Amino acid sequence: MKKGTKRKQPLNSSSSSSITKSLKRSKTIGIGNTEPYPDHPRPTPDECLAVRDALLALHGFPKEFLKYREQRLKKENPSFEKNSLKPEPPEKLHVEEKSDSSGKSEGEESVLDGLVSTILSQNTTDVNSQRAFLSLKSAFPTWEDVLAAEPNHIEDAIRCGGLAPTKASCIKSILNCLFEKRGKLCLEYLRDLSIGEVKAELSQFKGIGPKTVACVLMFHLQQNDFPVDTHVFQIAKSIGWLPVLADVKRAYLHLNCRIPNNLKFDLNCLLFTHGKVCRQCSRKGDYRLKKESKDESCPLLT
Repeated sequence: MKKGTKRKQPLNSSSSSSITKSLKRSKTIGIGNTEPYPDHPRPTPDECLAVRDALLALHGFPKEFLKYREQRLKKENPSFEKNSLKPEPPEKLHVEEKSDSSGKSEGEESVLDGLVSTILSQNTTDVNSQRAFLSLKSAFPTWEDVLAAEPNHIEDAIRCGGLAPTKASCIKSILNCLFEKRGKLCLEYLRDLSIGEVKAELSQFKGIGPKTVACVLMFHLQQNDFPVDTHVFQIAKSIGWLPVLADVKRAYLHLNCRIPNNLKFDLNCLLFTHGKVCRQCSRKGDYRLKKESKDESCPLLT
């Protein structure tokens, strides 16, 4: 992340109030490069690399994130071939490529698809959120159909994902706002914006917080950002990467400042997966998944 300069300039009485407000807003929505814990030097780049490698050796790369990993590699290297990614077996990386009229491969998510699927994933399981998204797309084939639908019909379509009234209201609000602002229901223009610009654009939508924005950036825009969910937050605290009294919002800012860009995606996916498996690292770990781990001991705590 680029280092700002305003922070290093001395404040005078006429400007301190406005700058303080600006910094508070940046912490609230995750915009800017404010370092909330400048005296906490961890994690170091070497620590990040070591944890990434340890978790990769323990779990392998999580299969549910492989398609996003492939998209990032394609963006970084247009000549990238799926079957060249090792050590994953080629069959795990296979994605059927059939292009539609827009140039996107069939089955590839749009940015708007990604934003809505992220909203539906809040406070529920991966299985239920995927069911809710598929149900929504089945009931309303286009986003224009969702925009025109009655809120209670949207709620019915996504009820299996939980919190249907809240999520339906959020989705409807986003579509209304997007259509009023741009005249069409499309977020592909975000692909051409910087991380800061994307955060500013998405933060205008009601119900969209820093974690959702960070997930869209990392998974659907292939940008170097580091979302902080419950699993990542708990592990980061457990291994000393955060101060004891850290909160989630400042943890997001701190970890994004400290973790090297080239490690953010892999490390985030692996920490999330490890948090579901390891009861030592995550208070809310899914202990039924622990049997999937290759090693009963936790390499992060030993």
